[in-house]
Amino acid sequence: MFSSRDMTEIKGPYLGMKIPEDLCFNTDHGQKCFRDYKGKWLLLFSHPADFTPVCTTEFVAFSRKYEEFKKRGVELLGLSVDTTYSHIEWKKQIEQAFGVKVPFPIIADVDMKVASIFNAVPPGQNLTVRTVALIDPDLKLAWFAAYPYTNGRNIDEILRVIDAIQFSYKYGYATPADWKPGDPVIVPPPATAEAAEKRLKEPDIDCKYWWFCTKKYELVVKA
Repeated sequence: MFSSRDMTEIKGPYLGMKIPEDLCFNTDHGQKCFRDYKGKWLLLFSHPADFTPVCTTEFVAFSRKYEEFKKRGVELLGLSVDTTYSHIEWKKQIEQAFGVKVPFPIIADVDMKVASIFNAVPPGQNLTVRTVALIDPDLKLAWFAAYPYTNGRNIDEILRVIDAIQFSYKYGYATPADWKPGDPVIVPPPATAEAAEKRLKEPDIDCKYWWFCTKKYELVVKA
């Protein structure tokens, strides 16, 4: 059993972890602080280094889907341990080579103070792995994933996860495997025997068993 004292000693990242809003950092768009993103959704993603092939493909992909993130109210924020000057030049070369302008800022995390929050630098390494951190409007960690140095991220899957998390954040329903907007959603299971009996008689839901019930997406969002 964990005590409250045990929980305070757990090192992040963990879901629900509060991001320090007064932590500030340099980017190629000027100095920013996490408090600047309070009240917004933020997707922070680290990459090992500028001027590397896999990272370049990811930044091209993120940039091409930039408007999709904006539609969802999500700000993008990159991160690596390179300098601001390196970020500026790398972005210029990406635009020249691929015809894509990178519109979002990149943290120059030379001292690794931001990366350390997410344990993005493995022991014995000096480069960040490909972490993805979705931070909710309350500046709490809503989703976290880490990818190896060798493999680029799937931007469509990141968007799918954001859709699911934002839906649950707003409506309180869970989503099944492979869920996309428009698919049925999972009704939270009842917590008492009495509620379980009532559940099977509730209208507008489809139950396999009392503990497994779904509801049409449109009935939830129109309620």
